[in-house]
Amino acid sequence: MSRPLSPWLVLLAAIVLPGSGQVLNRQPVRGFIFLFFLLLLGGFTLMTAPPQASTVGRFAGGIFVWAVSILDAYKWARVRKTVHDHAVIEPDGGSDRLVK
Repeated sequence: MSRPLSPWLVLLAAIVLPGSGQVLNRQPVRGFIFLFFLLLLGGFTLMTAPPQASTVGRFAGGIFVWAVSILDAYKWARVRKTVHDHAVIEPDGGSDRLVK
């Protein structure tokens, strides 16, 4: 079982580039899904927002998905680190079975 990346590093990557936190958590399909919905909802709100809406208002759907993807990436990075830190590997000649 390899050591997971630091949750803070995953958080930083997720803030900088949407979906990259999920990729660092070894969940690339999940990252692609977040990126797809970010573009879909960002484009939808861009097309339906009134002309006087602010830039944030025009991309509100995409910004919302981005925020959720940041929280998701950090949460799963914390879960992976906690499971790794509390797992004990039995010394029975190479078995990778985890014991509580």
